[in-house]
Amino acid sequence: MASSSGNDDDLTIPRAAINKMIKETLPNVRVANDARELVVNCCTEFIHLISSEANEICNKSEKKTISPEHVIQALESLGFGSYISEVKEVLQECKTVALKRRKASSRLENLGVPEEELLRQQQELFAQ
Repeated sequence: MASSSGNDDDLTIPRAAINKMIKETLPNVRVANDARELVVNCCTEFIHLISSEANEICNKSEKKTISPEHVIQALESLGFGSYISEVKEVLQECKTVALKRRKASSRLENLGVPEEELLRQQQELFAQ
């Protein structure tokens, strides 16, 4: 678990992310700094717990990479089964966004124009 002494700051969720989530979830509520710190610590501990369990499940299945299915199994085995439907929805959204990004980048690659030529054309347009 991360401590507030600063030694493990790289193992915590950025406070800006937590502040944004709190503001989006509770827009009209003031939250004390120590309560925000507690939320950061709880989130970090939750992620560590799920990650450790998913890693154990991954190792038992003799895999080297934790997959979304391992995380879902970890949630179930730790008693967080009620989160699974929402997790699956978010997973699907992430896959959709990733697919759109891949399609967009492949469109650029399928133009048949080398990147150097595209950069030259871009510089030409900037010069105009």
